Amino acid sequence: MSRNDVDVLIAGGGFAGLTLAIALRQGLGPSFSVTVADPALGLSHAQNTHANDERASAIVAAARRLFETIGVWDRVGEEAQPILDMVVTDSRLGDAVRPTFLTFSGDVEPGEPFAHMIENRLLVDALAAKARSEGVALQPSAVAKVTHEGNRVLAEFKDGTELGARLLVAADGARSTIRTAAGIAAHGWNYGQSAIVVNVVHERDRQGRAEEHFLPAGPFAILPLKGRRSSIVWTETTAEAERIMALPEDAFHAELEQRFKLHLGEVKVIGARRVHPLGFFVARSFIAERIALVGDAAHVIHPIAGQGLNMGLKDVAALAEVIVDAARLGLDPGAADVLERYQRWRRFDTMAMGLATDGLNRLFSNRSDVLRLARDVGLGLVDRLPGLKRLFIREAAGLVGEVPKLLRGEAL
Repeated sequence: MSRNDVDVLIAGGGFAGLTLAIALRQGLGPSFSVTVADPALGLSHAQNTHANDERASAIVAAARRLFETIGVWDRVGEEAQPILDMVVTDSRLGDAVRPTFLTFSGDVEPGEPFAHMIENRLLVDALAAKARSEGVALQPSAVAKVTHEGNRVLAEFKDGTELGARLLVAADGARSTIRTAAGIAAHGWNYGQSAIVVNVVHERDRQGRAEEHFLPAGPFAILPLKGRRSSIVWTETTAEAERIMALPEDAFHAELEQRFKLHLGEVKVIGARRVHPLGFFVARSFIAERIALVGDAAHVIHPIAGQGLNMGLKDVAALAEVIVDAARLGLDPGAADVLERYQRWRRFDTMAMGLATDGLNRLFSNRSDVLRLARDVGLGLVDRLPGLKRLFIREAAGLVGEVPKLLRGEAL
């Protein structure tokens, strides 16, 4: 390879891209060159959208094991709020009482909660610092054009520079430039729903409890953060979400309080409100010639089960394992058979989870009294079957099926 070539080029410096880069460097050592390219890497901390993301994410037990294994969790663990139990209710907006139909509590293993909540900016900062310490090259530019030349893919950046790689990984989000350049179609549909995301502070501590209120327009999730704070993921029809987002502060507070209720005392919005359209999209293929897709570039699902980020990290763990196994055998990490192993590993699981979340959303986001009765009976039955509940918890924690080494807490 020429001096400007690398083994792996990763487009996208978010959770997926940085995690993959760290895992590859740790698995294959300094002789294996990895570059992460993202325009945000060249911005000041004040300008960087990754580093200043006020949103928070649920990190399931398997993903936390991954971060522990690559040496990132010890940098952020003190700021992460364990989810100690979860309550599921089903009601109409005007109902005075929200009966509880399903509860989850307990650990996936003794002393190991099934999930933690952590603010995105803290985790991205820790990942970027770890990537630098591992010798990952961080390039503050976006890939603008992709071509192929022999046994490498050539990436042309917006600043006019070029970089060759044996493998290009698209970790550049739902509107992936790399996926489009590779000619990979994404199939799916919009839900006509949007998620309002906002952080709040309240008088009483949540004590690690997460709540999911199923309302006719969609789920209203209250997820615990450190320090009497919560992250709200509030699903509405797109038109209603736009109306609510346009409200002045006092009217927005009234809408929020109507859904949040006052069981934790007075609630107050902190930080910015954000809104995100919701849909279900899966790439027709997760691979192309010397290209692999991970995270939102490969799939976007409904947030109803909080699995979007964790599915992306499962992609990362699987792809890292496939690349490390191939490189240790002296094989080309961008070869078609190597990438096909990754696709076989991840695509079926992705489709299954995507269709499951789609079904849940359709079952709960409606005004049908018949469906409401059926789902409430179903939730009640699950609540009375401890073995089934434990299986659901382990599935949600990412510990069921063919789990990659990193998600089991094993180094590559």
